[in-house]
Amino acid sequence: MNDRYVSPLSERYASREMQYIFSPDKKFKTWRKLWIALAETEKELGLPITDEQIQELKDHAEEIDYDVARERERQVRHDVMAHVYAYGIQCPKAKGIIHLGATSCYVGDNTDMIIMTEALRLVRKKLINVMAELAAFARKYKDQPTLAFTHFQPAQPTTVGKRATLWLMELTLDLDDVNYVLSTMKLLGSKGTTGTQASFLELFDGDHEKCRKADQMIAMKMGFDGCFSVSGQTYSRKIDSRVLSVLAGIAQSAHKFSNDIRLLQHLKEVEEPFEKNQIGSSAMAYKRNPMRSERIASLADYVMADVMNPMLVASTQWFERTLDDSANKRLSVPEGFLAIDGILDLYLNVVDGLVVYPKVIEKHMMAELPFMATENIMMDAVKAGGDRQELHERIRTLSMEAGRNVKVEGGENDLLERIAADPAFNLSLEELKKTMDPRRYVGRAPEQVEEFLSEVIDPILEEHRDVLGMKAEIKV
Repeated sequence: MNDRYVSPLSERYASREMQYIFSPDKKFKTWRKLWIALAETEKELGLPITDEQIQELKDHAEEIDYDVARERERQVRHDVMAHVYAYGIQCPKAKGIIHLGATSCYVGDNTDMIIMTEALRLVRKKLINVMAELAAFARKYKDQPTLAFTHFQPAQPTTVGKRATLWLMELTLDLDDVNYVLSTMKLLGSKGTTGTQASFLELFDGDHEKCRKADQMIAMKMGFDGCFSVSGQTYSRKIDSRVLSVLAGIAQSAHKFSNDIRLLQHLKEVEEPFEKNQIGSSAMAYKRNPMRSERIASLADYVMADVMNPMLVASTQWFERTLDDSANKRLSVPEGFLAIDGILDLYLNVVDGLVVYPKVIEKHMMAELPFMATENIMMDAVKAGGDRQELHERIRTLSMEAGRNVKVEGGENDLLERIAADPAFNLSLEELKKTMDPRRYVGRAPEQVEEFLSEVIDPILEEHRDVLGMKAEIKV
């Protein structure tokens, strides 16, 4: 295999579970399940199909002779008919009723809907597990004050846990989107070559009600509530666009998280997991690069760009069916899922192993806190008899001087000392230092964390407790 291209998505990033969902084996076995559902439905609606024929189909449903199918496709240049042929060789009694009345999209499009639905459920499972890990992290650090940033400039403090709820909130929006799209997934059904069900109307001797029932019966046999009411030969390619848009939404959230972790790792406040024998740089042995977060960002870029593919396909379809979607769908849909699968595994792995350095966080906080405490200091000075307008101007001037000492002279933030030395404030250095408790400046951050987790996240995790407990395996 070293002499040909192999996708990094399968070799390096995506899980075996997601890879199997988009594997040829899964696809072609699903084709056979659909042919069995079609035969059963047609028999139940009165066509001369025997139990023996259906049993023969079931007996060989898992035994696909891929060599026969490949050789037949090489001859006829048609994958569906090649597999009808291979199935028919194994099922001589049922050979004549396989694919009866159907067009290629009966197996192709219905299988696509089944596979995307199953893949979305796996995405949801992993998304919920990431949310559970983030929730535990947020709760653990809900009271840990840290510098907040606007424009990546120090701003009013928050807590480490509160920052984690921002990442978590975006994932709840993604979960809403996943749940909504899953609730709308339907099968194409048995619509025929242009979506009119003409071939089935012929089979059922003009019985329109049987045609309607056939769609519903097939859907139920395949685990769906129903089929799309109308279609051409294919389901609307806007479905693919809708599904990949949800994946792109998750990619946006994960990318934002990875950006924050990379910046925090630069500040040495929070680090992603780094294994004992891991090498950070081929040249600089001391480095601990945030490679997992960087990989999240890289794969997220791919998913967000990939969503353009189904948009272009959906917008350029002609009338009831063209085939310029096929090659693109074979690439864009599986790769979007494989990439988001890798992203969620990385996300879970990173959150599960995040390392927080409270001492560094406190050091950075205390270097900036005097500036942020000036409003409180000014109010205390006013209470002690000072003039608010005069004090405002004095504190502005002293802040500029202290800032210059830090930026130009490379010194420490000596704002408190400058204020204590100014008689206008009538405050001692000891009194000023009492105001330097970071917890005084985090507002309702700890309470917001607990309220958000208990009111929003905990009910979600309780509803889905049966899927919790996943651990992500990172290949490289």
